[in-house]
Amino acid sequence: MTATAVPWAQRSGFMASTTDGRLIGPFNPCLLNPGLAAAFLKLQAAEQQCSLLDERTRQVVILTVGAVWDAPYELYAHSAVARHAGLPEPVIAELVAGREPQALPEDQRTAHRLARALSTAHQVDEALYNQAVQRFGSAGVFDITALTGIYHTVCGILNAFAIPAPGRHPH
Repeated sequence: MTATAVPWAQRSGFMASTTDGRLIGPFNPCLLNPGLAAAFLKLQAAEQQCSLLDERTRQVVILTVGAVWDAPYELYAHSAVARHAGLPEPVIAELVAGREPQALPEDQRTAHRLARALSTAHQVDEALYNQAVQRFGSAGVFDITALTGIYHTVCGILNAFAIPAPGRHPH
């Protein structure tokens, strides 16, 4: 994690470790079960490397899930990643607030709606499914669904351990 996650976080503009080198965010609880954590990190890496989604769309999905979970560290970290990917600040703020930004292109709005439906209703109506398939193809719908599930796990870890964003206290 110190060789991959921390440098990636630094390049993306957020903190994954303290100034004295202690891991923060979801990385510290991962140390509780290194074998499972390593496998999960491989899944995350595979999703990122093999995804058909562009980085902006991936960040729309991740921020959508983070907002549903109200996971402060996730929203902090992926707001930085979204900025790095070129999402405008007002769009990021709306996603963090749990709203659908009207300024997003229609494909990213569809990805937001799909991730939100999966995260809240746990169902996708036929119209949204058809729209998502039209925009992303069936493989892209799979990718959005897998990314949504991965970040449900990340947000679950963050919330179970009450991990705040840096400079904030756990609730």
